Amino acid sequence: MFCPFAMIWKGKCKMAQSGLKMPNHVAIILDGNGRWAKSKGMPRNYGHVQGAKTVEVICEEAYRMGISYLTVYAFSTENWNRPKDEVDALMKLLRNYMKTCLATAKKNRMCVRVIGDKTGLDEDIRNRIAQLEESTRENDGLHFQIALNYGGRDEIIRAIRRMALKISEGGLRADEITESYFSDMLDTAGLPEPDLLIRTCGEQRISNFLLWQLAYTEFYFTDVAWPDFTKEELLRAVEAYNHRDRRYGCVGEG
Repeated sequence: MFCPFAMIWKGKCKMAQSGLKMPNHVAIILDGNGRWAKSKGMPRNYGHVQGAKTVEVICEEAYRMGISYLTVYAFSTENWNRPKDEVDALMKLLRNYMKTCLATAKKNRMCVRVIGDKTGLDEDIRNRIAQLEESTRENDGLHFQIALNYGGRDEIIRAIRRMALKISEGGLRADEITESYFSDMLDTAGLPEPDLLIRTCGEQRISNFLLWQLAYTEFYFTDVAWPDFTKEELLRAVEAYNHRDRRYGCVGEG
């Protein structure tokens, strides 16, 4: 029987034989689209279009390598402050990407989830997100999370407000709030915390991304702009991850 994942599975086996330990969950800050386009004499929006294509490539390559969860920072709560024409272009690109992502997810059995404050998005985008999440919910391929209208501080505040409401209604006591309970109130509830964070295009900050979840994540920064990010660059990040000693606050050996 022909398996549509034969090539992907073969790739995963090949990576396993290389001796590299794959991070279970990789998060990526997709930086540098605009600067990449400007360096080529093109408008910033051209960079965003190319960046969206790179997302599709990396989704496939990540799963082939044996990565189970991939979360990308696509549009932050602060990105609304960009010029209106750029924001409008990004929203148009997002609408088109939702259609593409639905087809890709169906083909590769990718489970897609959007994190962030969806109430700040237009109704038609929210409807497309709901359709995408519902139609891919049972898929058993790559778990792909897209952060849209997302900010780590905003996520934490929204979680606190939900807990405060539960307390005011008598459904929660203060002494019942634990790290585990709080994690379950976040947009990422049920997801493993990232093992590796990658940021492209030379910046070395997390820019309000997954503030709670990155507590013990290994960071990898590269000068490569996101549209130029390839499977080889992803492999370099994984190789660097393999040289890290993850102690989680404990004393290392030796």
